[in-house]
Amino acid sequence: MMARKTNALVAIALMMASAGAVKLGGGIGEALARAPDPAETLPGTVPLICPEPPAALAEALRLREAQVATQETAVAERLAALDTANRLIDDRMAQLQAAEAALAETLSIADGAAEKDIERLTAVYEAMKPKDAAGLFTTMDTEFAAGFLGRMRPDAAAAVLSGMPAPNAYAVSLLLAGRNALVPTE
Repeated sequence: MMARKTNALVAIALMMASAGAVKLGGGIGEALARAPDPAETLPGTVPLICPEPPAALAEALRLREAQVATQETAVAERLAALDTANRLIDDRMAQLQAAEAALAETLSIADGAAEKDIERLTAVYEAMKPKDAAGLFTTMDTEFAAGFLGRMRPDAAAAVLSGMPAPNAYAVSLLLAGRNALVPTE
């Protein structure tokens, strides 16, 4: 990504420099077309020497050269500022990626701990007397109870369901039967 930005900036600088060169050399072709061909001069004659350019033209060229130099300096400063900004962005991105990795690790640890807690609680419910577990599951929210019963061994879950009142057992059974109904089969 940094190389793309640098390449784009170099391309822009080259285009600006070539535009300046075209501006400075715009009349050269016409002047060359008007100059006599050295092959056409008579033998033994001395070619004409260009007179000194007028002072106004020389001053205009000096001003244009100073303007181009100022623009080149400004472009160089912008490129330096962009390079600094790119380095800062890259550093911040690296910091962000490191923080994201640390957060992902923390979440993974937390998820693992939560899963262990649920497994432990499921084992406690399986170890309870079915009549006591059925009374507890009857007071639970139906979805919550179905979650635990779905994790329990089938024999322990059956014992708990058989001890629950019929409407509660039916509601939990519906949730257990339908929880994978929307999973794609293909």
